[in-house]
Amino acid sequence: MTRTDVTEETEGSEPGGYAAARLRLLTEGARSGPPRRRALAELTDDWLAGLFGAATGGHTGVSLVAVGGYGRGELSPRSDLDLLLLHDGRDDKAVAALADRLWYPVWDLGLDLDHSVRTPQQARKTAGEDLKVQLGLLDARHLAGDLGLTSALRTAVLADWRNQAPQRLPELRDLCAERAERQGELRFLLEPDLKEARGGLRDATALRAVAASWLADAPREGLADARRRLLDVRDALHLATGRATDRLALQEQDEVAAGLGLLDGDALLRQVYEAARVISYAGDVTWREVGRVLRSRSVRPRLRAMMSGRNGGKPAAERSPLAEGVVEQDGEVVLARTARPERDPVLPLRAAAAAAQAGLPLSLHAVRRLAATARPLPTPWPAEAREQLVTLLGSGRPTVQVWEALEAEGLVTRLLPDWERVRCRPQRNAVHLWTVDRHLIETAVRAAGFTRRVHRPDLLLVAALLHDIGKGWPGDHSVAGETIARDVAARFGFDRADAAVLATLVRHHLLLVETATRRDLDDPATVRAVAAAVGTERTLELLHALTEADALATGPAAWSSWRGSLVADLVKRVAGVLAGEPAAETEAAAPTAEHERLAVEAFRTGGPVLALRAQTEPPADSPQPSDLSDLSGLSGPADASGRGPGDPGAVDPAGNVPEPLGVELLIAVPDQAGVLPAVAGVLALHRLTVRTAELRSLPLPDGVDGSVLLLDWRVSAQYGSLPQAARLRADLVRALDGTLDIAGRLAERDAAHPRRRGVEPPPPRVTVAPAASRLATVIEVRAQDAPGLLFRLGRALEAAGVRVRSAHVSTLGANAVDAFYVTRGEGVPLPGEEAASVAREVEESLRG
Repeated sequence: MTRTDVTEETEGSEPGGYAAARLRLLTEGARSGPPRRRALAELTDDWLAGLFGAATGGHTGVSLVAVGGYGRGELSPRSDLDLLLLHDGRDDKAVAALADRLWYPVWDLGLDLDHSVRTPQQARKTAGEDLKVQLGLLDARHLAGDLGLTSALRTAVLADWRNQAPQRLPELRDLCAERAERQGELRFLLEPDLKEARGGLRDATALRAVAASWLADAPREGLADARRRLLDVRDALHLATGRATDRLALQEQDEVAAGLGLLDGDALLRQVYEAARVISYAGDVTWREVGRVLRSRSVRPRLRAMMSGRNGGKPAAERSPLAEGVVEQDGEVVLARTARPERDPVLPLRAAAAAAQAGLPLSLHAVRRLAATARPLPTPWPAEAREQLVTLLGSGRPTVQVWEALEAEGLVTRLLPDWERVRCRPQRNAVHLWTVDRHLIETAVRAAGFTRRVHRPDLLLVAALLHDIGKGWPGDHSVAGETIARDVAARFGFDRADAAVLATLVRHHLLLVETATRRDLDDPATVRAVAAAVGTERTLELLHALTEADALATGPAAWSSWRGSLVADLVKRVAGVLAGEPAAETEAAAPTAEHERLAVEAFRTGGPVLALRAQTEPPADSPQPSDLSDLSGLSGPADASGRGPGDPGAVDPAGNVPEPLGVELLIAVPDQAGVLPAVAGVLALHRLTVRTAELRSLPLPDGVDGSVLLLDWRVSAQYGSLPQAARLRADLVRALDGTLDIAGRLAERDAAHPRRRGVEPPPPRVTVAPAASRLATVIEVRAQDAPGLLFRLGRALEAAGVRVRSAHVSTLGANAVDAFYVTRGEGVPLPGEEAASVAREVEESLRG
C-alpha cells in the first residue's frame, strides 16, 4: 500500500478537520495553560481514536496507547506525539498495515511522532533494557482499541517498576546527575533548557517515577505548581518561535514574557528560576530519602533484628546531639524531642549552623516544623542569634545546601526581609555564574576561607552576605545597599561602629578592583581617594578580603592573578597612607638602563625596537624567581623540553608551575603621531590582548633634538603562541608608515567570521571621571568588547588631538571597561569643556 492510498483512506476520519480545530485552539487565545493542554490532548485523542476505528473496523487484540508527555496529557503546541501500537502478536502483517494507516496522517500534518509497535511482552522486555522506555510506559494512557490489553500492560509495567525499584532507582539517579552535569542548573542559566537542565521538566518526571515506585516520595507542596509554570513557559516558547524547542534563548525571552502577560524577560526568568528551585530542592530531598531506604534495606535481617527497638522490630535510629534542641539522625539534622520552636526563636539559626558545621543536610520535616511554629526573633537580635548566623555563613561549602533548605520554606525572607528582592533575580552578564541570591551565598562561602586573615571575621561574612543586596532596588546597587546594610546591621544587633563598617564595605565593595584595573596607581590622587573612602586600615583589610571573595564567587572571568596582584599593590599603597605615610608626589620614574638602551637603539635605527619580558607568579611555598625574565626579543632560549622561560608550562626546580601574569612588551619608537593606534592595531592583528598600557616620552642625550616614545604594555595571547619578533616589528613599521591597512585587515577578519545573532548590546558610553587625577584627565570608556577596539579608541583619541599618558584596560565578559589618562601636548590635564568634548568625539566614533 502506498502513502497516497493510506492518506485517501484516512481523510474521512477527520470530522470537522483536526488540523483546523487544532489551529483554532492554539490561536484563539481563549484558553492557555493547563486547560489548553488538556483540550489539545482531548482533541488529539478523538482524532487518533477516529483514525484507529476507521482502520481496524472494530477488531480486537490491538490498542493505541499514549505514553510519555502525551500520556500525561501535557501537549504543548509543538510537542511530539508519543504513541505505542500494542498488539497480541497474532497477525503481524495486519498490524504493520494498521501502523501505516495511523502514522502517515500524523506525518502529513507535519507533527513530530515518536512511535513504536510492540506486544506486551516486547514492551516489558524493552522497558527492562531501556530506562527511558520504562519511564514513558509509567504514564501509559489508553486511547483506542482493546482496553484489556492496555490495562494489562499498565499493571505489569507498574509491577515490574516496583519490583525492580532497588535496582532501577540508582540508575535513574545517575541518569539525572549525568544530565545535570551536561546541561547545567536551570535556575542559574541565562538561556536555559526547560526540559533537560537540572530542575527542569525531566527532573519533575523523574520524581513522579520515584513516587510510582512506592519506595519514596517527593515533597508535594509547590511541586505541581512549579511543573505547571515550566509547561506554561514552554507553551509560550513554542507559540513564539513556531518550533518544537525547549531552550529559552535570550532573543526570545521578551516575546515569551509578553505571551504570558509578564513585564519583561527578567520577570520571565525569575519565574523559571523559582520553579526550578522548587523542583531541584524536591529532587535533593527525594534522592536522599531513596538512598536512606536503600541503605536500610541492605542491612542484613539478623543485624537489623539486633538493632531493633520495641516498635514491631523497627530499627531504633541513633540520635547524636549537635546543639541545644538539635540532633543528628540517619545522616540528617533533625530537632530533638525536647525542642520547642515556639519558645526558642534562635532555634532555626542554631539548627542551620549545626547542620552546616556538621556538613549534613537539614531534614525537610525539621525545616517545615521550624517554619510553622518558630517564634520571630526580636529586634535587635540577641547575641546568640547573630553568632549562629555568623557560624552558618562561615561553614564553607555546606552552607549552600542548608541555606537552600531554609529558603525553600520561607525562613530566609523571615529572617532577612530584604532577601525577597534578590531571590532568584537573574544577572544578565556572562561574567556572573549565579543569580543574585546564590552569588551572595557563594561570596560568603569564599569569604569563609579568608576569615583567618582578617581581625573581624563576623563583619567579613555578613558583608559578603549583604554586598549586592541593593540589586533589588533601582539605581546604583552599591548606594542602595549601603542604606540596607546599615539597617540590617542594626537589626542583627551590631553596634553603630560595626554597622558603619558594614555600610562602608557594601558601599565600596567594587572600589579596589575597579581602581586597581582602571586607574594609574602611581598617581597620588588615586591612592588618596581610596584611602579617604575606606577610612581605616582595618576596614581596608576587610575590603581586600571581600573584594577577592566577591570576584571568585562571580566567575572565572572576574578574577585572575593579574587582577589580584594589582589589587594587592593598591592595598599596600593605601595602607601606607592610612598608616600616616604621605602619598608620594611622584614624578615620572627615571628611565632604567633597559629603557635608555631601547631609546638609543630606536633613535639610531629610526624605527621601532621591541623587547619582551615574561612575568609569572610563583605558587605558594615555592622558590621565589625574579619577577622579570628577559626573553631577548620575542623568542627566548628553550630548555630541553622546548619551553622558553615565558612558557606557561615551564616549571621551577621544585616542580611547581608558575601562573602567567602576562607578558611585558617594551616598544621604543621615535616620537611621532599615530603611535598608539598603530601599536594597538598590530597587536589586534596578531590576536594579542592588552591588559595595561603606559606611554611616555624619553628625552634623547644632550645635544640631540627630538625624543623617543616608550610604550610599556602588558599583553597576552588570546590563543596559541606569541608571534615572532621579526614579524611583529615588520608589521609595526608598515603600520607607522601607512602601508599596512589595519582597519581593512580587521574588517576582513570580522567578515570572514561573522558573529552569531544575539542580544543587541547597549551603546558605548564615554565619560570624564571627575577629580580622578591631578596629573591628567581620565577618559572612561565602556563598550562591547571586540577585536580592534583599542585600535579604534587610539585612533579616536589621536584624532581628538590629545596625548595618551597611560591606559588601563579590562574586560568583564563581553564588556570592555577602559580608562585613558590623557593630557594636552605640553603634558597638562584638559580643561573641563575640552575634556567633555573629547569624550563626545570618542563616543561618536565608536557609535559610527
